[in-house]
Formats: sequence, C-alpha cells, structure tokens
Amino acid sequence: MCGHCGCGSEAKATVIDMQNGAAHHDSHEHVHADGTRHSHPHGHEHNHDHGHDHDHDHDHDHHHFHHHAHDHDHDHHHAHEHVHADGDVVTLEARILAKNDAAAAQNRDWFAERAILALNLVSSPGAGKTTLLERTIKDLKDKLPLFVLEGDQATTNDGRRIREAGAPAVQVNTGTGCHLEADMVARGLQQLNPTPGSVVMIENVGNLVCPAMFDLGEHAKVAILSVTEGDDKPLKYAHMFRAADLVLINKIDLLPYVDFSVATAVRHALEVNPRVNVMTVSARTGEGLDDWYAWLATRRLAAGARVGSRPAAEMSAPMES
Repeated sequence: MCGHCGCGSEAKATVIDMQNGAAHHDSHEHVHADGTRHSHPHGHEHNHDHGHDHDHDHDHDHHHFHHHAHDHDHDHHHAHEHVHADGDVVTLEARILAKNDAAAAQNRDWFAERAILALNLVSSPGAGKTTLLERTIKDLKDKLPLFVLEGDQATTNDGRRIREAGAPAVQVNTGTGCHLEADMVARGLQQLNPTPGSVVMIENVGNLVCPAMFDLGEHAKVAILSVTEGDDKPLKYAHMFRAADLVLINKIDLLPYVDFSVATAVRHALEVNPRVNVMTVSARTGEGLDDWYAWLATRRLAAGARVGSRPAAEMSAPMES
C-alpha cells in the first residue's frame, strides 16, 4: 500500500489470535487502473492470461499501477502513479493516506471512549522492541492491564513470546507490507478486545520509514533506538524521530562494546524534534526502566481523562473502513 516503497497497492494482512490460534485473513482488494476497487476472497486465484507479453508474470497479486499504454516499463519507482490517457498524473498516495487517516480517527475515538492508552512502538529490526515488551509485561502485569498487537511480515514468534510473558496478544502479519495500517489495527482490536482503562502496545513492523507516514490512531509513537545502531539514526530517519513522542535508547548494557555516543544520539534526536523525550534503558538488565514505567503511568492517566460518555457495555470493537 505504501506509495514510496512500492510494497503493494493493498497490503494483505493475517490477524492471528494468540489465545486460540484462530487466523483471520484480509480480503484481496483489487485496484483497477482507473482507481476503482473490488474485493475477492483470498482463496481466489487469477490464472487467466492477460494476452500480452511482459518480462515477468503479471497477475492481480502484482501490486503496482501502470500506464494505460502497453509499451511501459514496470519499474517500482512509479508504483504510486496512475497516468491518464491525456497525460495527467494522479498520485494515489493522497487517497491511500486519506483512507488510512479516516480509519485511524475511528481507532482514536474507540480508544478514547474506553480510556485506553494506545502506543505505537517503532524501530529498526532488532532494536529490541519485543524484548522491551516482554520485560515491561513481566514487571507490570500485576499493576497494569497490558494488551499487545504484534506486527510482523510473517511468523507468530513474537506473539508467542508476548503470550509467554503474560499478556494477551494478537499477531498481525502483513505479508509483503512493511508497516501496519489503521484498518489492520482495527481488525486486530476486534480479536484482542482490550479492557477499558488498559494499555495497548502496538509493535509495528521493524522499519523506520513507512510507519512514520501511517497514523494508527495511537496516542503516541515510541521510537526505540539500539546502541548497536548508529548514533546518527535520528538524522538519517528524521521523519520518524520527528513523529515520535518518546525515544528509548535501548541496550545501554552494550555501550562498553560498541562505538555509540548517547550524548550525540540525544543531540541529534532533539535537533530534529526539540519536544521529544529521550530515555536510556536496558531491557536485559532493567536499567532505566523505572523512567519508562513512570512515563507509561503518566500517559495512562492522561488517556483516562479523555474517556467518553458511552458505557463500556454499549461499545463494540472498531470496524474496518
């Protein structure tokens, strides 16, 4: 769905309830060249021949848009463009993001009505998001109701780890998608069914680019930066760190063994986002986690102050847009 990275016009997600193992698949939404859409069940395969030759197999699972003329090149750098016969170019990015923003607004209202604090955890792969969640759950599960939406392209490994740590979890597998989207979160919430007043941690797919563009309806983005990465990451991925409310510099127990300056990383984070909070933590040793837990408690109280007027018994799970 991401117009910039070319990962497809529609990400096809699988939502897996880690409590009972039930999997729920997205329908396949096919986008025509004129922008119209229709859906197929996922079991429906398109084996028909398009009647013209390309350098690759061209079926309805190949997610990009192309020129109407048949002499075009299938380069993914134009995956988000549709060229009309008159030559006018209409970017699909605005429509894609508008659809996502509408679903995110519904999620945000749903969280507010239930006084649920929703956090979007973002990082590069391997920065320690899941390990941080495991430690947080183990330390706070008797004090704080925690629920987790686990985002990955494939496997239920992280969802299983969260369940073993002691929190209800739903795994959302995005397939080729490089980020979670608001409608995926809505579907996951239907399965997760978090209680009013709880905290929902949304662990996004490991990626510091596309998740910055897609609002999920969360209260805050928490960016996790490992000391095993470069201390210039906030400058290289400024859009993500500009969108973050909190930066956790993780794995500080490894500082004696890596070439990473905490002061430099903090300076760079504040350079791109002067309002961001920055904390140093080690999910393995527990160093600095008290500050993280105090931040969680403060944000949870703020979320509770925005509770809506409808009784919880009347509130249903958010629906896909």
